[in-house]
Amino acid sequence: MTWWQDVVTQLQQITFWYQLLTIAVCLVLALLINRVWGRRLSDSGGQGLRHVALRSSHRILLPFSMAALLALSRELLQAYELPQQLLAPLVPVALALGLIRLLVYILRKAFLSSPLVKSAEPVIAVVIWLLVVLHLTGWLTPLLSTMDALAFNLGETRLSLLGTVKLVLVIILAFTMALWLAELLNQQMKKNRHISPSMQVGFSKFSKFLLITIAFLIALNAVGINLSSLAVFGGALGVGLGFGLQRIASNFISGFILVLDRSVKPGDVISVGENFGWVHELKARYVVVRNREGVDTLIPNENLITSEVINWSYEDRNVRVKILVQVSYEDDPEQAMALMLKCAHISKRVLDTPEPTVMLKSFADSGIELELRVWIADPEYGADTVKSDINVAIWRAFKQAGITIPYPQRDLHIKSGLPLPKAE
Repeated sequence: MTWWQDVVTQLQQITFWYQLLTIAVCLVLALLINRVWGRRLSDSGGQGLRHVALRSSHRILLPFSMAALLALSRELLQAYELPQQLLAPLVPVALALGLIRLLVYILRKAFLSSPLVKSAEPVIAVVIWLLVVLHLTGWLTPLLSTMDALAFNLGETRLSLLGTVKLVLVIILAFTMALWLAELLNQQMKKNRHISPSMQVGFSKFSKFLLITIAFLIALNAVGINLSSLAVFGGALGVGLGFGLQRIASNFISGFILVLDRSVKPGDVISVGENFGWVHELKARYVVVRNREGVDTLIPNENLITSEVINWSYEDRNVRVKILVQVSYEDDPEQAMALMLKCAHISKRVLDTPEPTVMLKSFADSGIELELRVWIADPEYGADTVKSDINVAIWRAFKQAGITIPYPQRDLHIKSGLPLPKAE
């Protein structure tokens, strides 16, 4: 009998058609369930953990509900001793489709739009579909047995190729879930206006560290590795921290200290050495300081603990700006001071409280030195633009009033000496 004749024979049997009808009914029911859940999702609106849970369940509801309905139909057909060979391979296929969509969704939420995630999505799909094909062809069990046979004993622990692959897969899955949950908690913390930015950063760091640690321990326990056997590894890690990883550990601990003592917070304007800018992010190992040119400087956390840091907005964001001007001794300094005071508010960034003030600083060599003092509340934008606007306004006001800004004055004394030799 040829292949075409075998297909025609199958089509002529009534068992083929009621199995096909069962598959169609399961598909329609799965679509209806997915549609009802989608309406509930659109009506719920809002944000938060509940919204994220609804969206994630909606992505996997269709394939998983299809797999559940097919499995239930298969059990009913088997109970009535009816053929169900068409339904058997569709259950793992639907489960594989749902698992792929779930893993890709978790990866996108955990790592956002990372190029690594985009390149990992086809790899995940290929691996899952390969496992499904091996299962349907009956090759999966012999392959797993062969991988388990490739093993050796390390003390009391048996290490096999199958166990190693399971450990890697479980660690990747556990770490991905931990990072996803940490990012989800971080987003929820940012939306809470009653929590300070420093506490948000501290909670984010602590939750990520705690979740990753729990994920690592769960992964080791899931593959049957005794946690007591990690005592030697812990001792080696302690020695490594004491030598090669000392600076890394110092920066990591310094990051927690910065968060707890709130000396440096996101949004603060700081100066560290020659670096000036506002704190953009607090990371586990470094602080991102962005200057007015848009350049980000990564400063290790240890430097902020051990070196001198100028925090322009530690308690009060108001910063005083000084503008020095000289006028000629032939001009009236009180008139110049009044004009300078009028020019103080030419810049919109100058505050009304505290009020601008003008002082006569000294009688310099070239002229009378005056100083205008104004206050601004946004030091992250620098003071150069404020000085420039006020200096231009002062120059115009002095020019209209006839007040002179003197040039440097120098007295030249010619001392008489021996006569110059005559040219021959």
